[in-house]
Amino acid sequence: MYFGKARKKGPSDRVPPNQNVTTSFPILHYGNVPYYKHLDDWTLKIFGQVENEVVLRYKELMALPQTTSGNDIHCVTGWSKLDNVWEGISTQELARLASPKETAKYVILHAEENWTTNLPIEDFLKETSLLAHSHNGAKLTPEHGYPLRAVIPHLYFWKSAKWIRGIEFSSENKPGFWEENGYHMYGDPWKEQRMTWD
Repeated sequence: MYFGKARKKGPSDRVPPNQNVTTSFPILHYGNVPYYKHLDDWTLKIFGQVENEVVLRYKELMALPQTTSGNDIHCVTGWSKLDNVWEGISTQELARLASPKETAKYVILHAEENWTTNLPIEDFLKETSLLAHSHNGAKLTPEHGYPLRAVIPHLYFWKSAKWIRGIEFSSENKPGFWEENGYHMYGDPWKEQRMTWD
């Protein structure tokens, strides 16, 4: 958890204020890491303010058009990892399947153990946003979100939920786990929106 300690600024304009660049991939989460022996019963549900509620099995998800995206990621705890390459499914592709209603202004990402996080629909639908199954050419490990995690790289990385199981389109901005525990409702790393009062 971030407690407001001053951190050294990054080396370039690719790194937000008070972030340190790392070549490792730190593992941070709350709760247990789910381990799947098989994915026969795994599903991703897209629901809420949509015209078509969708439930996708893993094989169906992998049969959708795949995309590759390169980006930098920034954690609220102060580390940044540059030049990541993710492979997965564009959030725009998933939204196309469900057809969000005009009343859908926000997206609530649902993960294992009832964990959630929130973001405006415009951020979810950015061209850089995706649900990833692979990182730097390899399948995600359980610790990094296998079989599927969100990647919303322009926001602090807690918004990129691991172990995602549901996408809820909502007319309301519902705070998720960390937002209810003092983290910022939006989380722009360039504005250092770490905590509620930032």
